[in-house]
Amino acid sequence: MTSLASPSAQTTPHAIAAVMGKYITLERDRAFVAKLDRLLMRDEAGGFTGRPVTFTSTGETRGIALTGTAGSGKTSLVHRALSKHPALQPSEAAQMPLVAVSVPNPATIKSLGMEILKATGYSEIHSDRPAWKIWADVDTRLALLGTVVLWIDEAHDIFAGKSKTDAPEILNHLKRRMQGTGAVIVVLSGLEILWDDLCKDSQVKRRFARFDLPPVSTAADRKVLAKVLGNFCDTAALDRPEQGDLVERLAYAGQQRFGLCVEQMIAAIEVALMRGASRLTIEHFAEAYFEREGCPVAENVFMAPRWSSINLRPSAK
Repeated sequence: MTSLASPSAQTTPHAIAAVMGKYITLERDRAFVAKLDRLLMRDEAGGFTGRPVTFTSTGETRGIALTGTAGSGKTSLVHRALSKHPALQPSEAAQMPLVAVSVPNPATIKSLGMEILKATGYSEIHSDRPAWKIWADVDTRLALLGTVVLWIDEAHDIFAGKSKTDAPEILNHLKRRMQGTGAVIVVLSGLEILWDDLCKDSQVKRRFARFDLPPVSTAADRKVLAKVLGNFCDTAALDRPEQGDLVERLAYAGQQRFGLCVEQMIAAIEVALMRGASRLTIEHFAEAYFEREGCPVAENVFMAPRWSSINLRPSAK
C-alpha cells in the first residue's frame, strides 16, 4: 500500500496528531463556501475585493445561519471555510477581516459585545461601561481592523435560559452591524433550534440564508464516510479495514452525526497504533467504543450481531 504518511508520522503520537490535523474537504464544505462567496464582492476580473456585497440602498449585508445537531461538525466546517478563505486573510489593508467568538454564558447584550471586543485584541474593556458604549467600541474596532465577517458560534445560546430577555436586543445589535458604513457579514452557527428562534424576527430572518447539516445517512453518505476513513488510514500508515458493515455500524454508533463519526475513526486508529497493528480492523473500533462507553459486549455497536437494535444513550452536548 502507498502511504501518505511522512516518516515523522510513524510513531503513535505523531501519527495521531497527523490524523487529527487532517481535514478532508467534502461536498458540504464546498456548498458552504459557495454560499459565502455570494456574499463577498468581486472586481471585474473576478477577484475578491475584501468587502461584503450590499443588497439595498442603505448598504445592507446578508449573513448565514448554519445549523445542525451536536456533534455534526458545525464548528470545524465553519472554522475551516472562514480561516482558509482567500478574501478573509489578513493584509495591510485589513488586519483582521475575520473576527470569531463563541456566545458567552450568560449571553447578554454587554457580555457578547465584550466578547467581540476581546476577540479583536481590545484591552480597555470595563464591565461597568454601558452596553451602547461597548457596542460603539465594537463598531470602531471592526472598522479599524477591516473586518468583513463576524462569526458567532454556539449562537443558539443567545436564546437560552435567562438570556431570553436580552435575545431580541442582541439580534437588533447584530442587525445594525449588517447595515450602513462598515457593515459586516454575520455568520451564526448553532443547534437546529437557532433557525426557529431567528424566524421569530422577520427582519432578522430575511437577512440570513439557512445552511443545515443533515444527519448522516448510510444510503447517501456511505462513500463519504469510507473516503474519510481511508484517508485517515493512509495518513496513519495503516492498511484500510475490510468494509463489511463497518460503515453502517460507524454511522449508527455516531448517532448519524458526522463529527462523532470522525471522532470514533480517530479513536479506533489510535487503538490500532497503540497495539502495533498494521491494519485497522473492526475490533479496534469495538475497543475504542468500549473505552468511551464502558458497555457490555451485547451493547457494543461494533461487536453485537444485532447492533441496530441497541438503544444508544444520548451523547452529551
